[in-house]
Amino acid sequence: MAEILTKSCARNIFCGGSIFFAVVFVALTVQSHRYVVSTSTSGMELSDVVVHGEHIWEIRSCINCHSLHGVGAYLAPELGNVMTPWGVQDSPEDAFDFLKGWIESQPSGIAAQPQLSDEPDVQQALRDLVLAVYG
Repeated sequence: MAEILTKSCARNIFCGGSIFFAVVFVALTVQSHRYVVSTSTSGMELSDVVVHGEHIWEIRSCINCHSLHGVGAYLAPELGNVMTPWGVQDSPEDAFDFLKGWIESQPSGIAAQPQLSDEPDVQQALRDLVLAVYG
């Protein structure tokens, strides 16, 4: 066995590695595409409650700071994970109670921080928002 790496050896290692990782990349791309088309929730029919919750998230400018399933900004916590530290992510009713208490405790009248408290039907708006995220 040679103790030095020849040019042809280096070329073969480079070309072989490049081909291997190109094949892996293509295989993972195909697998991801199949997952999104067949298993993912991207094609699911959304209920009116979920659509309303997402609409609130957009019109109340929550999207400017929070992300929801990868859409939106990343200045504040991702809404899909925000209830995890308190252990209420599996119960929409507990998540609603926690969110309601948190929003009621926030100072109002701050221009840079949009509030849900001025929504005409705050309770239903919060329920719809929770169902949009955890429902």
